[in-house]
Amino acid sequence: MHPMKTLLTTLLLLIPAFVFAADPAKHVKADEAAKIVAEGKTVIVDVRTADEFKDGHIKGAKNIDIMSNDFETQLTKLDKTQPTLVHCQAGGRSTRALKVFEKLGFTNLIHLDEGFGGWQAAGKPVEK
Repeated sequence: MHPMKTLLTTLLLLIPAFVFAADPAKHVKADEAAKIVAEGKTVIVDVRTADEFKDGHIKGAKNIDIMSNDFETQLTKLDKTQPTLVHCQAGGRSTRALKVFEKLGFTNLIHLDEGFGGWQAAGKPVEK
């Protein structure tokens, strides 16, 4: 083996695995999210606006608008160890919200990748 390849291989082995750590959230689509919700052991956090939430939401969801001034304060009131399913309408806001959840020490995050729109498109139940 070429000395440079040997050196590179050695360096890669020495780099801690956490450097390559992926997003710590579990990413799910509507079908898997529905199974998780049905178990009743997961906090559902809808980060959309109050108006969006009123137009329809997943049963049992807590509405904590990512755009509100007290978003982080409201999140600190939740149990950081309990499984927490996070979603918005299409996935953009909730992806940003995951970073805040992580910063606050949440350890069991689940992201509904296609958001509430994907939930509706899959024919999952909506509460108003």
